[in-house]
Amino acid sequence: MSELSSLGSHFLTTLLATVRDVLPIVVIIFGFQLAVLRRPVVHWPRVVLGFVYVILGLALFLMGLELALFPLGESMAAQLTALDFLFESGEVIPATVPWEEYYWVYLFAAAIGFSTTIAEPSLIAVAIKASQVSGGTIHVNGLRIAVALGVAAGIALGSYRIVAGDPLHYYILAGYVVVVIQTGFAPKMIVPLAYDSGGVTTSTVTVPIVTALGLGLASTVPGRNPMLDGFGLIAFASLFPMITVMGYAQLSVWLGRKESN
Repeated sequence: MSELSSLGSHFLTTLLATVRDVLPIVVIIFGFQLAVLRRPVVHWPRVVLGFVYVILGLALFLMGLELALFPLGESMAAQLTALDFLFESGEVIPATVPWEEYYWVYLFAAAIGFSTTIAEPSLIAVAIKASQVSGGTIHVNGLRIAVALGVAAGIALGSYRIVAGDPLHYYILAGYVVVVIQTGFAPKMIVPLAYDSGGVTTSTVTVPIVTALGLGLASTVPGRNPMLDGFGLIAFASLFPMITVMGYAQLSVWLGRKESN
């Protein structure tokens, strides 16, 4: 009973905080609708019910982050970097663990990046709209997989950066140089979508798990500072989908030309 009471109190606190956060959005929307546009809001009951769903959903989601996703991500990072997992019993443990010994971390990072991106609601919405606008030229699943592969590669490389302790800006600058060069060769219709694809990956599902993974790695890898090294994975998750989406378009164009010849 005490645990249920604690959960209920936690939910109530989160719900009130969510109402407070959503209230400015409600004021702006209805303020413009009634004061600027001067038109009545149609289907009032449906709109109010929609806002209730949004508030309840956000409150439950935030509770899920705090109680499950953040602890789970940090726990996985801690277990994957534990010395008793990296080395067998009786094996000599070096003073400094080489970066290649953390290969399970990179594999887990890539897998979690791919799976969370495939499930990302904002990416699904963008992919559906892109397919509709392009008349089916851009395939929904093709775009989703291209973005997910980019996030997987980015999170794996970002995890390597945390383990190696390299400066973050070297990777980001090099990545954007590739994006700028690739922009000149990619089909023009795909470039804006590729740039947006980087943004939609940093949303409700991907960000919490990736952030927890980065903080967990930086907290458990010797010599790393969670504040300096724990953040930055989201930058990789935003950058690499631009590269993979433009690459997906370039590959599609190349295959089309090859078939026509």
